[in-house]
Formats: sequence, C-alpha cells, structure tokens
Amino acid sequence: MLTIALVLGFDIPELNHSTGLKGFDLFKVIQETFSSKGAGVGLMIMTIGGFVAYMKHIKASDALVYVSMQPLSIIRKYPYLATSLVIPIGQLLFICTSSATGLGLLLVASIYPVLVNLGVSKLSAVSVISACTVFDMDPASANTARAAELIGMNNVMYFIENQLPLTIPLTLLLMVLYYFSNRYFDKKEGVIKQEAVNKEDFKVDVPLIYAILPVLPLVLLIVFSKYIQLFSFSVELDTTTAMFMSFLVAIIFELIRQRNIKKVFASVKAFWEGMGKVFASVITLIVAAEVFSRGLISLGFIDALVMASQHLGFSGVGIAILMTLLIFAASMLIGSGNVSFFSFGPLVPSIAAKVGLSEASMILPMQLASSMGRAASPIAGVIIAISEIAGVSSFDLARRNLIPLSVTMVFMLVYHFFIIG
Repeated sequence: MLTIALVLGFDIPELNHSTGLKGFDLFKVIQETFSSKGAGVGLMIMTIGGFVAYMKHIKASDALVYVSMQPLSIIRKYPYLATSLVIPIGQLLFICTSSATGLGLLLVASIYPVLVNLGVSKLSAVSVISACTVFDMDPASANTARAAELIGMNNVMYFIENQLPLTIPLTLLLMVLYYFSNRYFDKKEGVIKQEAVNKEDFKVDVPLIYAILPVLPLVLLIVFSKYIQLFSFSVELDTTTAMFMSFLVAIIFELIRQRNIKKVFASVKAFWEGMGKVFASVITLIVAAEVFSRGLISLGFIDALVMASQHLGFSGVGIAILMTLLIFAASMLIGSGNVSFFSFGPLVPSIAAKVGLSEASMILPMQLASSMGRAASPIAGVIIAISEIAGVSSFDLARRNLIPLSVTMVFMLVYHFFIIG
C-alpha cells in the first residue's frame, strides 16, 4: 500500500529521518517502526512475556491459582459470572495504568490462569481481559487529554462530569453481554469446557507466598501511581521497570527457597527465552500491523472518511452518530484508537457550533468509540499481544469482542443522544 501510494503521488507518513530517496524510505518506515515499537511498547511486551514465562517456570502462577481458588470456590459453578466480574475491576485498574497493552498483559499474567482453572475457555478468559480496556477514560491518556483540550475543559473534570456518568452503565451492560455471548459462542463453536480444578485436588509444591509474585507488578504500579501519593516527593514507575523489579524479587524468593545459586541463576534463562519468544511472535506482528495502518493512511483512508462526514447533509445528532461510527470502524481497520480520534476530533468544535450541539456532548461518544473499535481490531497492539501470550488467534478474539462491543455502541448512542440528551 505504501508503494501504491508513492506511485499514485501520495505522501507516505512523515519519517524522523528520511533517506533522501522515496524508494528507500519505504524500508525506512519499517526500520523506524521496529525502532519505536521495539524500544518502547515492544520492550514492555517482551519484559512481560519473559515475566509470565518465569512465573510459570517457578510455579508462582500455580500458587496464585491455588490461593485465588479459595474465595472463588463459592462461584466455581458459575465460571462465566467470574469472567464478567473481571471487567469492572479491570476498568478501574485501566484508569491507574493508562496502557491498554500493559494492563492486558498484566491481567494475562495474573488473572488469566485463575479464570481458566475455574473452567472457562481460553478465548472467554482473554476476551473479558480485552474488555477491560474498551473505555479509554484515564485522565492522563492521550485521547482524554486531547478531547478535554478540544472542548476547553480540565482533564479531571471531563473525566468526572462526562466520562464516568456514561461509562458506568456501559460497563454494566458489557458485563451482561460478555456473560451470555461467551457462554453462547463456546457452546456453538463446540469448545470443550475446561475441567475446573478442585482446590482439594490442586496441589502446589512452592510456598503459597509465591502467589504475590504474578500480581506484584500490578501492585507496584498502583501503589506508586500518581493517584496514590505515599511520599512527599514524586515517584514515577513504568510497567517495564515494575517488571524488572518484580523479576528481581522473584529471584530472591527462589534463592531463599532453593539455597542453590547455580540452579536459581540457571532458571533465569526462562525469562530471557520468554522475551525472545514474544519478540518472534508478538513484536513482529505489531510492527506489521503498524506498517499496514500507515499504508491505509498513505492512501488517504482517514482523509476520505473525514471528507465524507463533512459533506453528508445530516442533522446535528445524525452527524455526531455518523462520526462516532466512522471512528469505531476506522479504529477496527487501523488498530489504533489514537489515530482515528486525532483525525476526527479537531472537527468537533466547528461542526458542533454549526449544528447546535454542545462540544462535550458530541466529542464524548467519539472518544469512547475510538478505544472500543481498537478492542475489536485483530491488528491492535493489545489484541495481538494478549492473544499471542494466551495462545489464541487475534482474529478469533476480535470476532468474539465484535458483538458485545457493537451492541454496546448502539446502546451508547441511543442512551447518550436520545435518553440523557
């Protein structure tokens, strides 16, 4: 697509450092994508992949499952209820972590084995984990910051006054939809239900204190987040750093338990092998998806959608609904909520003034639709990452998410524009 764009006279996405020759710039796009994804989100994903592998190797995941099975045993007969309860909890965590891919992988490392051992299918477990990231409403997120800037509001006030009142009923609806859709599709697709693990039969041969290790990165990120001020000075902790800190703690645990330095440091190889495996499967897919989205952008895909929305003679509410649906579709095709929203968002102030809608009322569903569409995209970074680590197809995961998200999208538009006005 990038080559076709050059042949047709379109400009390819701007590069940080052009080679000076457009033909060579096609390969420079791949190099810069590898550099940006590998150094930032790529390193984070690889670190989490290595951490997950090490947790399995030292059987800390087994300890977490065993401990979690104790309180969850009361709803063991209702595994799909347990999966639905993950959604509001995960959404609260998403507000604290702000990275969809980071949170998704953290939940795969911690809650995913618990859900599978309760008896749900892998795809059902990972679908509700992805559902935790469908509402991008962290005050510090790029989309929230941009939406608040466009309508002249403070980020936190936009979050409290606009996002929360709409996302609370939407989250409750998602819980119900995922409960029934996961149960229905597992049965329809002939998925053999995982045999639930009885806590009496499930034994672990490591100390139960190991159960804290898989969730330690999540605890560190929450405790040292900007929302919890424990110290008089500022402490900033990112996901990758939290992973390495937790990895060191796990090694110390192993040294205390094994009392064999050579054996413990030999086991560290599992961490690096896990990182390498994730690079081969996940990072390369993410880079390919990024180049694919750049190809679509180069061919004028986003520009065409923007022009089409401007020239259709709908009413104010009609235009707002159309643009919301276009953003949802664009996020699905491109795999990025930021690209679609940043393309359509700047149109809101001028359009809202012309059609008699408030800027906040128009931009809110558009902003939420961008992250909802991302969760239904098989090439979105978060979908690729969590599906690969969980061992399911990203296309199957996107299809599993499509119906609950589409129904929620319709409900959001009706509720927002016609019920609460």
